[in-house]
Amino acid sequence: MRIDNNVMPVRAISCAPFTDQRMGTAGLRKKVRVFQQPHYLETFLQAVLDTLQLPPGSTLVLGGDGRYFNREALQTLIRMTAAAGVRHLVVGQDGLLSTPAASNLIRMRKAHGGFLLTASHNPGGPDGDFGIKFNMANGGQAPQAITDAVFRASQALRGYRIAELPVIDLSRCGTQQHGPLRVEIVDPVADYQQLMERLFDFGRMADWVKAGNRVVFDAFHGITGPYARRILADTLGCAMADLLHTNPLPDFGGLHPDPNPVEGRHLVELCAGAAAPALAAASDGDGDRNMILGPACPVSPGDSLAIMLAGAALIPGYRQGVPGVARSMPTSRAVDRVAADLRIPCFETPTGWRFFCNLLEAGRIGLCGEESFGTGSSHAREKDGLWAVLFWINLLAVRSEPLPEVVAAHWRRYGRHYFQRHDYEIADAAHGTDLMEDLRSRLGSLPGSDLGIARVDLADDFHYHDPVDGSESPHQGIRIVLDGGARLVYRLSGTGTSGATLRIYLEKFEDNPAMLDCSPDEALRPLGKLAAHLAAIEAHAGLTQPTLVV
Repeated sequence: MRIDNNVMPVRAISCAPFTDQRMGTAGLRKKVRVFQQPHYLETFLQAVLDTLQLPPGSTLVLGGDGRYFNREALQTLIRMTAAAGVRHLVVGQDGLLSTPAASNLIRMRKAHGGFLLTASHNPGGPDGDFGIKFNMANGGQAPQAITDAVFRASQALRGYRIAELPVIDLSRCGTQQHGPLRVEIVDPVADYQQLMERLFDFGRMADWVKAGNRVVFDAFHGITGPYARRILADTLGCAMADLLHTNPLPDFGGLHPDPNPVEGRHLVELCAGAAAPALAAASDGDGDRNMILGPACPVSPGDSLAIMLAGAALIPGYRQGVPGVARSMPTSRAVDRVAADLRIPCFETPTGWRFFCNLLEAGRIGLCGEESFGTGSSHAREKDGLWAVLFWINLLAVRSEPLPEVVAAHWRRYGRHYFQRHDYEIADAAHGTDLMEDLRSRLGSLPGSDLGIARVDLADDFHYHDPVDGSESPHQGIRIVLDGGARLVYRLSGTGTSGATLRIYLEKFEDNPAMLDCSPDEALRPLGKLAAHLAAIEAHAGLTQPTLVV
């Protein structure tokens, strides 16, 4: 098909709107078969484009994690953005871009934003999940005002506009011209690696690896595999045999690409054995999450963020310190103690990376993290799994101490925050909503009451006032704080595609040196029983045990 250099042929397609295109905390996620319905993908994209009202001639970044349906969806996305007047598309080779690499590329190219085709850590394949989100010109996720407007637009649509273009070859780097549309195919790793080399001391890290410190990394057949091969193996000298599942696959090879001690139990078992590496790590489907382990020492996300903040001055990109730190409300308060010691502010935000973006853009914080294995910094506006792994390698190389000793020294200085998350998968979402409403209705009567193992100091429904833009975010999770500082947090997850996931976060602080080496299971068992009883989970959902404990 030949296209006039000045004219983009566009077709208008009429169809009815879909009622279920409300975005969650990180875009729209549904089962693949939902997105494969005629007109479903197109109408959602049209709603986004109508809401954004991009100026003529805009530049966008496109990419995804390579999951099932990415290739077909990306071709549709190219045609839809072209019909909306976008004239320059920067696309990862083969349609691949990790979420943090896309965020960096948007910022570096001064693009008007970017579309990321990913459902993050959710399973892939034809029976798995698919997702789309739009990132703004700052590289961060669209704020709630935008996502709410997209939903309203989706309900008012009566069709969409799509350009008539041939299938775009994404396999070779370089620039293609299709009429007025310029499609630039880029190496997905190169710009990201350059950013990492500006932040970390790659020479010292390579020397640490060369000295016999073994690193094992699992990409779960997600997007991070090519990044790990290029950076960890080719540049730092890690053994290729120690990089696991590095070939991105549409179904993630049947793996669940969620870096946690359950899905990554093989790494936990490896680190518990005699042949434990100096560092083991994993990332997820789109490369924005991380799990860190050492010999007989899994590192909780809250501890990881706290230790990173405590050691930030040892890392080249952070030697001048950070202005502040932030954590999501459910995340353990370990980082709060380090921030207080450093005399910098610590912000408590709702779950959802977009809340960190405001603080990052305003220069209020330099590090941030959440309990669901996400950590990030001012280098991007998304959490970044491989960045966190490199931070730990650099930290261990500078400190010249084994990872377990680094963690133990941190606990001796700041105390230990025992932490767990108990997930209850509730088949009927209405039952999850009823459970939360029932618990919410009893909050006023809880303060001062004796729950058997402790008295209640505070019970509330977390309400966030954004210090940057003044926006209000109510109903962000139920907090119950007990005397002595133990804490229960309840919230319904917004990252699934069906049913409801009730997440209960358990936290207990301990500063008795003789009590710092208990297992989280042992330390938190009484809190777990209390949390289930208090929320009447069995009565509401028929569940007697958590579906997942991480």
